[in-house]
Amino acid sequence: MRLQYHDAVALEGNNMKRIFQLIFWMSALSAHPLQAQWVQTIGPYGGNISCFAVDSTSIFAGTASGGVFLSTNDGQTWVSAESGLINTSTWALAADGVNLFAGTNGPYGGGLFASTDNGANWTALGFEPYGVRRLVKSGSNLYAAAFGGLFLSTNGGANWDTLLTKSNITALAVNNSNLFVAAGYDGVYRSTNKGLSWTLSDSGLTDNIVNTLVISGTNLFVGTTLPVPVPVDQAPHPYGGVFLSTNNGENWMAVDSGLQNTPVTVLAVKGADVFAGTSRGVFLSTNNGTTWAQMNNGLTDTNINVLAVKGTKLFAGTGTGIFLSTNNGASWTAASTGITGTSISALGGFGSNIFAGENGIQLSTDSGNSWLTADSGIGPYSYVDALAQSGTDLFAGMRFQHGILRSTNNGTSWSLLDSGLTNLYITCLTVSGSNLFVGDGQSGNGVFLSTNNGANWTAVDSGLTNTSVYSLAVIPGEAGAANVFAGTQNGGVFLSTNNGKSWTLPGTGLSNEIVFALAGEGTRLFAATGEGVYLSTDNGKSWEAAGLTNNNVSSLIVIGGYVFAGTVYTGVSNGGIFLSGNNGANWKAVDTGMTNTNISSLAVIGSNLFAGTYGGGVWKRYLNEMIPDDAVKATKSGIPTIFTLSQNYPNPFNPTTTISFALPTRSYVSLKIFDVLGREVSTIVSGVLPAGSYSRQWNAADMPSGVYFYQLRAGTFNETKKLLLVK
Repeated sequence: MRLQYHDAVALEGNNMKRIFQLIFWMSALSAHPLQAQWVQTIGPYGGNISCFAVDSTSIFAGTASGGVFLSTNDGQTWVSAESGLINTSTWALAADGVNLFAGTNGPYGGGLFASTDNGANWTALGFEPYGVRRLVKSGSNLYAAAFGGLFLSTNGGANWDTLLTKSNITALAVNNSNLFVAAGYDGVYRSTNKGLSWTLSDSGLTDNIVNTLVISGTNLFVGTTLPVPVPVDQAPHPYGGVFLSTNNGENWMAVDSGLQNTPVTVLAVKGADVFAGTSRGVFLSTNNGTTWAQMNNGLTDTNINVLAVKGTKLFAGTGTGIFLSTNNGASWTAASTGITGTSISALGGFGSNIFAGENGIQLSTDSGNSWLTADSGIGPYSYVDALAQSGTDLFAGMRFQHGILRSTNNGTSWSLLDSGLTNLYITCLTVSGSNLFVGDGQSGNGVFLSTNNGANWTAVDSGLTNTSVYSLAVIPGEAGAANVFAGTQNGGVFLSTNNGKSWTLPGTGLSNEIVFALAGEGTRLFAATGEGVYLSTDNGKSWEAAGLTNNNVSSLIVIGGYVFAGTVYTGVSNGGIFLSGNNGANWKAVDTGMTNTNISSLAVIGSNLFAGTYGGGVWKRYLNEMIPDDAVKATKSGIPTIFTLSQNYPNPFNPTTTISFALPTRSYVSLKIFDVLGREVSTIVSGVLPAGSYSRQWNAADMPSGVYFYQLRAGTFNETKKLLLVK
């Protein structure tokens, strides 16, 4: 066989050929890192958008846990802008065309940062108050609202003066020498002398919880909330609205006709128009709030966090990403391409596909190189915390009382299965033969069992004295029986040897009994807790500490005798991924390359370990960079659903590289290497292989540097990819 390779280039002569080869080598080197490390998958895009800042050329978006992103093309694409931003929980941004300021907030500290190069680099300003929530740049003045009050800097953040001492400032607006601040339950405070003195301005303001302040000419608007939450799927209740002052805050009047009595989280002014972002979407008033019209066409997430105006464009930030309107809110389109700030709550690998649970479900069929939404039939605010496979069916467990979903067509559509389930907040799923178990970790309803693929459910919690179940696992018992384990909140690990009919608490030894994850292999059972990993080799009768004692361990996976642990941020740990090859006696960090180490979940798909993060999307790394090939092969028991040929890794390489492929059926397999002239230079595989996933190495020690091709033939499947040998 002979491969034709760029005949058109050859016709242009040797000079064109050299130019083409140079370009190809440069692109190949940039596309595939030489260093073994984690890489972020290309999506899923989105994130919890917490703030915007706009200048004449750029728009910046801050995320709740994924840092700052920059767009220079009005939201068509975004790039990360967080180098040096040591706290990526970004709650406030301000820009003036030269300087960019970011206020951060998090469970273990916050601060104020500045950038003079559009977020390429950041420096901490040494701002002492905790938790910056609002920033306003007005001329040379920079105002910062934090948990300690309102502060002013007139020299770019080098020095600060305290203007107002209040514990919880929720909104801030500046109009020349007039300052307006909303604080706690007090309503609005006003200063007419640049913050030297303040008065409470709440006459007519019947809703004192103010979320947002905005100035439009001589008008001042506030958006409010009442302290009684209303589920979004219920009829509107008196729960918040908009108030207007035409006399600098002296008096207020409600202007909320058409707002459906919904809480208003943000207001924005665009010319003479006022926009309100609410939990029911975006509303527009063209008459200073006298009437409002709902503008939700194209908004797939109507829980609006922030709004921003840039020229004729209107941006809406939600809990799942950014939406853009170019026609004053009449219609919206998703505009999150490049924002990798998603918080992944669950990962599942089924065949060669990977599913990611967040607010909905995302699917990748190409090892994370692209993602698509796979949540047809799932309602809004369906946060998926657990994923499992039983046969050819996929199951997803949801929080917020939504229950269980099943897909019989690889995620194309989903149906709700809740017969017998009551008030469930599903935190975990596990499969044992034809039995499917779910655990409720929030509502305290224990464990439910389905023996008919989710059609019906029965409570199985006799003896389960702690019914807040965070994790489930199954390992083989005696005579082929299954041991089902349930990790609980503050109750330790329970065991059932009869498919949940009864449970026992077999032993002690867990100094921390909040068990976030369980993973077993053979006779070993590992438990992830808020104080490290524990190991039991006797079905939970006794536990011993297995390291990472200063870490809050969120996820575990056991592969061929090796244990991976994903951890989250704590006061003494930055989170990350750790590996042990000796039952936890020793651990080493294996998270090189990750810029977000707040790990939520782990999954193995093919030859890769995938990691879901809080605010950093999905990451992947080749297993054989971390554990031996023999251990990797031990993970290949899952049967793929389609033929696949993966890109070799590393690429470029010298002198060995790994080629992975998957077979859904027993097939005659031919895997061969060709040079650029189409000549066969090596045969990697030639013979019949059973269904499964495989990795094979090619040692090119005797071959010259250059471009090569590898071709997989299996049944009717035929695919070719290129690889680059650099010596």
